Amino acid sequence: MNIRSLTRGDGVVIGAAVLLLIASFLDIYSADGAPDSYDFPNAWASGPVLMGVVLAGIFGAALVVLSRGLPQMPKPLGLDLGQFGVALTVFAAWSALGNVFDPAGGFDNMPGVDNDSLNAGVGLILMLIATLVMAAAAVAGPLVPALKGALVPAPKPAAPQPYGAQPPGGYGYPGAPQPGQPYGGQPQPGQPYGAQPQQAQAPQPPAQEFSPFWFAVPVPRPLFAEDGSPTPIAELAPGTWYLAVEQRGQALVAQTQDGRRGVLQDTSGIQRG
Repeated sequence: MNIRSLTRGDGVVIGAAVLLLIASFLDIYSADGAPDSYDFPNAWASGPVLMGVVLAGIFGAALVVLSRGLPQMPKPLGLDLGQFGVALTVFAAWSALGNVFDPAGGFDNMPGVDNDSLNAGVGLILMLIATLVMAAAAVAGPLVPALKGALVPAPKPAAPQPYGAQPPGGYGYPGAPQPGQPYGGQPQPGQPYGAQPQQAQAPQPPAQEFSPFWFAVPVPRPLFAEDGSPTPIAELAPGTWYLAVEQRGQALVAQTQDGRRGVLQDTSGIQRG
């Protein structure tokens, strides 16, 4: 799993799942006039709350995060697990809302039971908050620009050394030996004694400079193999930074976060890092 593919919305989903897990160990009920020492049950002692709120929310959050962090999410029976995860988070929020409004549940209309004295505990209230935030982030994550940004910013590439630069005193600097000069060669006319003869250097054509840079695509775009195969090897997703390592005309040779290289043919509208 590539953590750099996760967005800020995924980070909110993860944080809400952690809050939901913590809330599951707190009291789900409270009662008027109950002594402080009374031990109310938590979500792990209530099947409907555990299955319908806690586990549904945590499993949904895990599917949402995995669907955006893995290069390719498996689709058993053609089912999109990412969308199924979003549906689970919404279902968990709906179940939590019902439990907060009616904490007594199955005790309703039972003789001898005072349902009015039984209220939602701090655990249920925190679970409702956690699932509402989780569902909102799961649904709005791919849509809201503030949530589409990368959760972990990609590192900036180091500034490359200027083309042709060499350390002081190295080859090509005054006083350094020149190639092809015979030992003990005689100075050319007009040169002071002891000076080395100059060799004619053929003019070098200026090389085209290219510095690697990070970029992001505005919409999903295919990445093709470098051998020219028409079948894409990957799909670049918005909100993720990729490294451009070479330029081929208008196309870029890009490297994905998992190390794969390919040719991005459509470079229009890309955002440079």
